[in-house]
Amino acid sequence: MHNPFVSTDWLAAHLHDPHLVVLDASWHLPGAERNAHAEYLAGHIPGAVFFDIDAISDETTDLPHMLPAPSQFARQVGELGIADTDVIVIYDELGLFSAPRAWWSFTTMGAERVFILAGGGPKWRAEGRPLETGQVEREPRHFEVHVDDDAVAEFAEVQRASRTRDAQIVDARPAPRFNAEIPEPRPHLRGGHIPGSTNIPVGLLTEKGQMRSVEDLRTLFAERKVHLDRPIITTCGSGVTASTLALALQLAGAEEVAVYDGSWAEWGGRKDTDIEP
Repeated sequence: MHNPFVSTDWLAAHLHDPHLVVLDASWHLPGAERNAHAEYLAGHIPGAVFFDIDAISDETTDLPHMLPAPSQFARQVGELGIADTDVIVIYDELGLFSAPRAWWSFTTMGAERVFILAGGGPKWRAEGRPLETGQVEREPRHFEVHVDDDAVAEFAEVQRASRTRDAQIVDARPAPRFNAEIPEPRPHLRGGHIPGSTNIPVGLLTEKGQMRSVEDLRTLFAERKVHLDRPIITTCGSGVTASTLALALQLAGAEEVAVYDGSWAEWGGRKDTDIEP
């Protein structure tokens, strides 16, 4: 894949390009006691639009921030002033946490020039670069959707992979959650993991808010016995860090990677699923 990251130097030099759109896609886990939108209003990269992962989501399900229908996605991002032909640069205020989820959403919906700001908001701020406050409004644009269905794994596909092992299931949650040693942040969910899945906590993929090198990622996946030449389904708590894991796998050379959008919010919330502790 092409390099999905741009540097703060690059963004600073291109910040006023007419076809560039910057998105703050910050999102925080339940219980983090942080309000991403309020923090955006208090200070963000100049011109950045707030991409609300919870609001731009499937309106027909109670599962958190599921990928919306193509028509809904096109309408909502078009209202934000984003076209599928724009250069889209996404960041978050944890460095590299929720930005890959927005990156995955846009690439799945067919945008071809989508990038992540390396180091995100923390690096931009640490370098003393300019910020602005308040809500940014852009003129509405047309976003033409071309859905990559192969990028999304549905429940039935994950259930089959768990049973037949025709695809590897890799879980990005922290090990204590994967092993049911601590409760899930969503209290109604059972603890444990999908039978046959492998745990690679998302924290192992990054260092100081940036993705580790391709060499480090390949070594990590080899150590965890994840085979890059076989189909892979990534999962996590609700599809956010599963997107970071999918990005890391693709950087390392995996070609068949799908995100289980429902993730543990769906699997752990159902009564008809098998669970391993």
